[in-house]
Formats: sequence, structure tokens, C-alpha cells
Amino acid sequence: MFVIILTYTQPLSVVDQFVSEHRAFLERHYATGQFVLSGRQEPRTGGVILATGSNRDDIERILQEDPFHRENVAEYDIIAFVPSMAAPLWAGMKEV
Repeated sequence: MFVIILTYTQPLSVVDQFVSEHRAFLERHYATGQFVLSGRQEPRTGGVILATGSNRDDIERILQEDPFHRENVAEYDIIAFVPSMAAPLWAGMKEV
């Protein structure tokens, strides 16, 4: 699994121009099962995506498709981890 931290590099007025395209990007990857959770940071300085993937290269390739990447409005920090514990509601996530 991967935690992807997005940090905006442009003012929100620029970021907001691409939010609907970014959401469509997210929806495509939810449909494939690659993204499992996402949302904005608070305060609104970027976002967070919880993703599945076999390796970091796959995640980097996916992120190249993000309109936020294309328009240079966000930077990405990709953190790989292996879930070993989960609350009962999330127990299936340990096996992803």
C-alpha cells in the first residue's frame, strides 16, 4: 500500500481550476481498485490518497496522469507501507 501526500505548489485560485479534472482522475482509479481513500488536507494545503499498487513505479506512473501533475500545481510524496494491524472495519485492508 501507499500513502500519497500532495502538497499544492500554486495558490488555491490556480488549483481550483483543475479540481474537477483531478476528481475525474481519482474516480478512474477508484474504479480500478487502485485508490481506496482520498481527501484534502486541513488546512487546505494539499491532499492525501491511500492507494494499492504492486510497486512504487506503478504509483508514479499513475500520478503522471493527474491533472495536478500535468499543470504543476502539486508535488507528491509517496510513502510505501505494509499494513499489519487494522480496526475491525478496515481488517480486509491488511491483505491488499
